[in-house]
Amino acid sequence: MITLGTARASPGETDTGRLEVGETRDGSPVRLPVAVINGAEDGETLYLQAVSDGDELNGLGVVNRVVPRLDPAELSGTVLVVGVVNYFAFQVAEHRNPVDDRKMNRGYPGNEDGTTSERIAHATFQAAKRADYILDLHQGSTSRMINETRVRCGIRHRLHGECLELAKVFGCGHVLDIKGPDGQLARAGPEHGIPTIDPELGGCVGWDEESIRYGVDGVFNVLRHYGFLDGDVDLDRQVRARGFDQYGAPAGGLVQFDCELGDRVSAGDVLYEVTDVFGELKGRVTADDEGIFWRTRRLPQVAAGEYVCSVGTNVDRY
Repeated sequence: MITLGTARASPGETDTGRLEVGETRDGSPVRLPVAVINGAEDGETLYLQAVSDGDELNGLGVVNRVVPRLDPAELSGTVLVVGVVNYFAFQVAEHRNPVDDRKMNRGYPGNEDGTTSERIAHATFQAAKRADYILDLHQGSTSRMINETRVRCGIRHRLHGECLELAKVFGCGHVLDIKGPDGQLARAGPEHGIPTIDPELGGCVGWDEESIRYGVDGVFNVLRHYGFLDGDVDLDRQVRARGFDQYGAPAGGLVQFDCELGDRVSAGDVLYEVTDVFGELKGRVTADDEGIFWRTRRLPQVAAGEYVCSVGTNVDRY
């Protein structure tokens, strides 16, 4: 019998339930939706979670499609799933937890006596620590971004190679290989000896079916490659960026991009222009270095100095 919260599954069974992680302001319990898929055969454990940030729903779309397709009779090992991590932010469709104004993915491994975000991080990390591999599904919030996978442990970490392999298996096509901030699950997992990645499945308002398909394919790639399911996976070379340049607006106005997401750019290439309301040019921004046009703001209007876009740099393939 494998349990997660109230979900209980014997070998060859699937069950869903709730994981209690705290209380709301009226004292009602906070219970996260969870699933256990317990394979008919012994094997390793995969932990999968989504909606660590409350407005990043593509990962939930992946969970919504993957769990019904997982037949425990064909599975070796166990898949543990937390479908919605950031309970409070999800309810109001906001990025941060509105109760403590915290970004959930800066609080791992959590604190069982801390703020609401730290308590949720603690409870979900206790589940994640049971796994051999961790997939923390994200997206570029509501901005526009390519589908990519992030390796956040840092190149000197003892599990860096294993995390890179996991990212390659997931197979979004692009990998951002930069050490992440303290408190990210993709930092905490490797510190506890567990290869961990956080796929960033595009960026949108609501969810995007193309990015969800990338995520679904990625999860099944992992399940097949690591022996949870039968089948082979072709490991395609990934475009990897090991740097990230961000660009702001030189003036207030309206942004017009000269590049498409995923385009290769060279130093000096025009990335975007800023015009006034009547189309008169106010500023033109060019790339500082060679790289990949990675992410942009969604709305065209900007204030002077406001974030506009990012370029992945130090690019290679592996």
